[in-house]
Amino acid sequence: MKEKLTIINELLEAGVLVNPEISDEELVKLEKKHFPKKNEEKNGVEENLKQNNELKSKSKSELGTEVKTKTKSKVESESEAESEIKKEAESEVESEVGDGLADKTETETETKTNKTETNKIEQEILKSKDFQRLNSGVKLVRPYVNKQKKLNYLDFVYHLNARFKYLTSLLRTRQELQGVTSLNKLKGKELVDTKISIIGMIKEKNETKNKNIIITLEDTTGETKVLFHTQNEEYYSLARDLVLDEVIGVTGTYKEGIVFGDAIIFPDIPMGKEFKKSPEEEYLVIIGDMHVGSKAFLKEDFEKFLKWINGSLGTDKQKEVSKKVKYIIFTGDQVEGVGIYPGQEEDLLIVDIKEQYKEFLKLIKQIPNHIQLIMIPGNHEPGRIAEPQLPPYKDFAQELYDLPNVLLTTNPSTINIGANKDFSGFDLLLYHGYSFIYYSDQVESIRRAGGQKTSEKIMKFLLQRRHLAPTHASNLYVPNRNRDPLLIEVVPDFFITGHIHRVSFANYKSVTMINGSCWSDITDDQEKRGLEPQPARMPVINLQTREVSIINFYGGRRNKNES
Repeated sequence: MKEKLTIINELLEAGVLVNPEISDEELVKLEKKHFPKKNEEKNGVEENLKQNNELKSKSKSELGTEVKTKTKSKVESESEAESEIKKEAESEVESEVGDGLADKTETETETKTNKTETNKIEQEILKSKDFQRLNSGVKLVRPYVNKQKKLNYLDFVYHLNARFKYLTSLLRTRQELQGVTSLNKLKGKELVDTKISIIGMIKEKNETKNKNIIITLEDTTGETKVLFHTQNEEYYSLARDLVLDEVIGVTGTYKEGIVFGDAIIFPDIPMGKEFKKSPEEEYLVIIGDMHVGSKAFLKEDFEKFLKWINGSLGTDKQKEVSKKVKYIIFTGDQVEGVGIYPGQEEDLLIVDIKEQYKEFLKLIKQIPNHIQLIMIPGNHEPGRIAEPQLPPYKDFAQELYDLPNVLLTTNPSTINIGANKDFSGFDLLLYHGYSFIYYSDQVESIRRAGGQKTSEKIMKFLLQRRHLAPTHASNLYVPNRNRDPLLIEVVPDFFITGHIHRVSFANYKSVTMINGSCWSDITDDQEKRGLEPQPARMPVINLQTREVSIINFYGGRRNKNES
């Protein structure tokens, strides 16, 4: 019997546009219309779709019961409404969009088996020896499962649909978006000159000759134009910052085929989340892009840090702080890598990637082993650049994996630190920040404020969108049919990034946002491009007070001929 995905594929190949959320009954009608010679398969197809419907219905019912049970224990970390909607949406995506369409030859039974296997892999990660050695102080909130498979364009279709469903579910909790209208219903005359609420993904964005902003919003049912007038100053400025592929809510008036927008609503993070503080005085340190192996690596300055962390450098107060450091986050680009950009060999002090890791190991082995080291990769690490990025290959860095106080995880990752029986700990969202360059250039308010010099504004922008790279062109990524791993599903206590080579920190609602500087000197190329890196500045966070301070180890720019 034919699978739903097979029918969709055949229709798409015949040039017929098919909504991925099409009902089974409508899909059968489309097949009859465009492939009349295949009517002999009618009974088999309809029977198969009927069985699939029954399985889906049963699956939804079981998942719905499970969701209601789970959300009761989750409301402490996020608002009740958002938590329940988020879990329901996740379950719906998994049952309707995800694994059930993962392969042309999969049946519903095989899908359930695959989902069970994925859950087993996650549990195996959490129970693994490598992870358990850190389990006293560091936990992966939701490990990324890398399932290798051949990808096609439909993977991106379902990936974007999964993202849309999740963000829509968050927006529907907003008071301003009660009674949302599907876009295919806007053509009805009864809606003309009436106030409406809509949700959609931005397909196009343009500026009219009168400087108004007009966007095309689409959902799974259709699309519409939305205009934001220059006279609506508050939302006009927000409209200028909108980017392609982000999901927003809009309220306004529908007239003559256009929605005249009077407000924009983002998925955003909730107001009610607790600004948590640790019951004990302990510290978290951020080490930004090191680039070990580059001629620009500031080895002498990093050795000052090593002396400080070992209590032999600094004021008495700074030495006292160093004794209470419990966690160090490495935000990616620990090594310079090889073949990252044309002509890089001229900038390398160490030309072999394994030797770069050996040098990195020599340095971090000098950090006291009671401190937990958490590392994510960046765009200079060996391996795929597409996100989620996996940790470096063991072939290049086996000794790094063997260190008992090191956790190598993906980019991005969400981890929890400091939890005990009396305290829920802190959720940390770790992201190297590859998409930051795109938004520093494309978002008008960020560009005018200084672009890459204002990384805290980029982080706030992404938190409001609940996504680390909402625009398709802003980064490279691996599509996932079950869920978009770049969604900000868990509202973090700390949002920690790198890549920009500058240090900054700020609070947005309950989230402390930190960019971790770098340990690579200012280069001639950066000066020519007007960039102003801030090397060897190290953020130190007091987890008891949530105060952030910066220790400056920078000794000044070296002569460009020095190595």
